[in-house]
Amino acid sequence: MTFSWSIAEGKYSYCINNPLSSAYYNLKRFQKHTNINGMARIEMNRTTGDFGFEVKDEMGHILSTDSSKENGGSGSGFRPMQLVLCALGSCSAIDMVSILKKQRQEIKDLSIIIEGEREKDKIPSLWKSISVTFQLTGNVEKEKADKAASLSMEKYCSVAETLRRGGTDISWIVRVSPSM
Repeated sequence: MTFSWSIAEGKYSYCINNPLSSAYYNLKRFQKHTNINGMARIEMNRTTGDFGFEVKDEMGHILSTDSSKENGGSGSGFRPMQLVLCALGSCSAIDMVSILKKQRQEIKDLSIIIEGEREKDKIPSLWKSISVTFQLTGNVEKEKADKAASLSMEKYCSVAETLRRGGTDISWIVRVSPSM
């Protein structure tokens, strides 16, 4: 019996002789609770009015979504296109911290402001432009922070690439403040 998993390639292989064995059962449980095949599982249940939902991922994390009051919702959660901006911020934050930690930079705090403009008078209305401001605090070299942001936004962040392929113009600025 062999098992190998390459995180970098997102692939796994598992060879066993008996699919009824406990090893086979454990693999199926492992696959159900991990993201080794590049698949994600989201469960949504309506909770508030017509458009309010509780959203849960395979790990049990929960958030609320809804439509705006102007569009018939109750405004009880994130609107779907706001979540796209959240995804961009989360993805790029993970990249930034990972890159700067590898460069032995001491990040005390990271805040991100994301602003976007959608297409006017179109359905669907995609993101036309997005501006991201990274504010780092700590013992961080500005040049390294700029390079980390560029690598994230131009190479590593899947959300940024998804938006770019949809025609979104993404710009960013990095600000570094020494820790107090």
